[in-house]
Amino acid sequence: MSPPTRIAQHGFATRPFTLWKEVATAYLAPALTAGLGGFLGGRPELTKAAFTSIGATSALVACIVGAWLHRRGRPRRWTASAPRPVLTLGLAMTAGAIAGLAGWFGSDWLPSHTPVPDAGWLERLRIDLPLSAALAAAIVTWRWHGTTPRRQA
Repeated sequence: MSPPTRIAQHGFATRPFTLWKEVATAYLAPALTAGLGGFLGGRPELTKAAFTSIGATSALVACIVGAWLHRRGRPRRWTASAPRPVLTLGLAMTAGAIAGLAGWFGSDWLPSHTPVPDAGWLERLRIDLPLSAALAAAIVTWRWHGTTPRRQA
């Protein structure tokens, strides 16, 4: 049974937070836009990255952040009472920093310490991972915060 739709302060109904929909949107939106941009711009490496590193990173981060925020349907007190822009910026910066480290690891460390060849797609990870992670975390957090009832700290 789904929770009833609540009426926001401005008089319009908000949809409940549904994790699988957020993850699907987090994959499809950047994958389709970057894929189309790569296709129209004649950049096949961008088209390929759109459906792999860009879309997959966005979906993974949306799943992790959304699951952490939604935690069994009950938000943590501090996440629900934190100002929306502050929480969004904080989680986006955290996700971007972690993904930036993963991008550095993938592009620099792997070719020099493992048999993975130094391919051109590894260089894209430095930009694709942190940008995708930060955007996905920001969008999911902003949308989640809009569906959560406020609690006083």
